[in-house]
Amino acid sequence: MSNELDRITVNPNVCLGQPTIRGMRITVGFVLKLLASHLSIQEVLEAYPELEDEDIRQALNYAAWAVSDRIISITSA
Repeated sequence: MSNELDRITVNPNVCLGQPTIRGMRITVGFVLKLLASHLSIQEVLEAYPELEDEDIRQALNYAAWAVSDRIISITSA
């Protein structure tokens, strides 16, 4: 990971090693689920004041990076 993802941390002793935001117990996956549930970035930041706008941006970038090389075969019914 580069400096563009310097807020995303992975520590086996925090949240079972899931990627978290700045070592807090807020996982990248949790942030993504909030956004996927139609909360705006501003609403997420208001609900979790310990987060910053850059944390959200990096969570989205991390997700894009994590899935960019995956190929999933989907067969039609």
